[in-house]
Amino acid sequence: MELKPALRALKQSCGSIASAIISRDGLVIAADVPEGVSVETFAIMCATLLGAASTAHSELRIGTPHSILVETDDAKMVVVGAGRKALIVAVLLKKSDPAVALRKLNELADTIKMI
Repeated sequence: MELKPALRALKQSCGSIASAIISRDGLVIAADVPEGVSVETFAIMCATLLGAASTAHSELRIGTPHSILVETDDAKMVVVGAGRKALIVAVLLKKSDPAVALRKLNELADTIKMI
């Protein structure tokens, strides 16, 4: 599976304005982000976000988070785990439905887990 075209397809299927597949330690595997965005910074901060949520859940002795939703006045960001080694991130316009994005990211995550 080609990863970059799969990320570009998220623009059509869920309205993403930026997306990436990232290793859990913050390395970029594939990305589709606007020009001028530091994809390395974006990647490491998204990995840190999911890592922090995992640590918080561990302290509470509850399951590992599968996804995270971050909302601002302008956009929404959905982060989904893709197996033990990767995660997928999509940034959506405010009008986009995060439930649709979550479903599409989980479908992509299932495909990545098999690679």
